[in-house]
Amino acid sequence: MSYLAHIQTNAWRFRKKILEMIFKAQTSHIGSNLSCIDILTALYFLVMKDDDRFVLSKGWSASALYVVLAEKGYFDKKLLDTYCHGDSPLISLASAEVDGVEASTGSMGHGLPIAVGMALSKKLTKQKDRVYCLIGDGELDCGTTWESALFAGHHKLNNLTIIIDCNGLQGFGKTKDIIDARPIAKKFKAFGFSAIRIDGHNFDELARMGKRTQKPLVIIAYTIKGRGVSFMENNNDWHYWNIPEDKYKLAIAEVDDEIKRQEAWQNTIYGDQ
Repeated sequence: MSYLAHIQTNAWRFRKKILEMIFKAQTSHIGSNLSCIDILTALYFLVMKDDDRFVLSKGWSASALYVVLAEKGYFDKKLLDTYCHGDSPLISLASAEVDGVEASTGSMGHGLPIAVGMALSKKLTKQKDRVYCLIGDGELDCGTTWESALFAGHHKLNNLTIIIDCNGLQGFGKTKDIIDARPIAKKFKAFGFSAIRIDGHNFDELARMGKRTQKPLVIIAYTIKGRGVSFMENNNDWHYWNIPEDKYKLAIAEVDDEIKRQEAWQNTIYGDQ
């Protein structure tokens, strides 16, 4: 089995764990977590080096980040079973009390300014590693996002990579209907960025997140909110809905089927290699 195929299958296993955590806690934001889990998996297992830093600006996708951090060994996987229960540090927004989480986030537009500050510090101290920041396309509504982009472009922070989880939906509707930020790439280029577009669920393309440029880089990753569960895909109700037991069982069955399909395909292609 190739390493790329292995981590792609792992992303589906992570989806299953996310569903389990959110169901048991009866919390929300399931669509947002399923939207970005491929991006996070690729970042941590394909792209980032040991000294690189990552800020999850869309902090409401915390369960996806927690699953990946546990797999990377930042904390015991058993802690995932405490998600949003009692005095667990694993709350439904990204919390810096959790090992591996750089900043507490969840208010829109707050993570990117932190990431820009980190990138500036690294540049001034001549550190070679990078800072990655994942934002939601709904965060393009926020003034702090564009102030941070202006600052990064002006200071030529070529050690900064912004990834936009561009699923076309935010809390109360379609991004194009609430505030249409398009053309996104042209706007960032005007602010002094390089820009590329990728399929946010294709691991060959996600590997391009490690690209180096002479300018700060923005990656527009086109994704599907609720990716992997047919009745959740592109359905914005799952931004806030809890998962009832009957829907949970259906979702788990779909994800299990995909995991089995991928494992069978990989065994056919790679055998015991």
